[in-house]
Amino acid sequence: MKCPAEGLPLLLALALLAACRQANPPQPLESATLTVERFTVRAEIADTPPTMTRGLMFRDALPPDHGMLFVFERPRRASFWMRNTRIPLSVAYLDADGRILEIHDLFPHDETPVPSYSDQVAYALELNRGWFARHGITPGMTVSGGPIPAPTAEP
Repeated sequence: MKCPAEGLPLLLALALLAACRQANPPQPLESATLTVERFTVRAEIADTPPTMTRGLMFRDALPPDHGMLFVFERPRRASFWMRNTRIPLSVAYLDADGRILEIHDLFPHDETPVPSYSDQVAYALELNRGWFARHGITPGMTVSGGPIPAPTAEP
């Protein structure tokens, strides 16, 4: 005869794990107002390994003109994918001066890496897919604000 309480420890552990996740949701990230050419966006700042790894995962929506800015420790070749990310996004890879090097569209749940061509990526800005195209933003244009230095005036 099977004891009905045999599976109880497993069920209890799963219930406790679910309760802990609900009781300890990810902490809100610092955010900054960025200027993308003449447009303003509000971006959460991902600048630690845990915040960069989580990114925009598990979210169902992103408000218009909101996104996430990834801040790399030093310029490098970057690569993004969309594991556990439900929102269609576009990513702009930026150099240390905030100049847009490349823009790529990303697709929900697609785990295919989208690498940068450049090895000078210091930041990556994710916004709702198509935001850059709708606003006429192309490589060579600049992003400033938050951790990105203000453009320097040319003599």
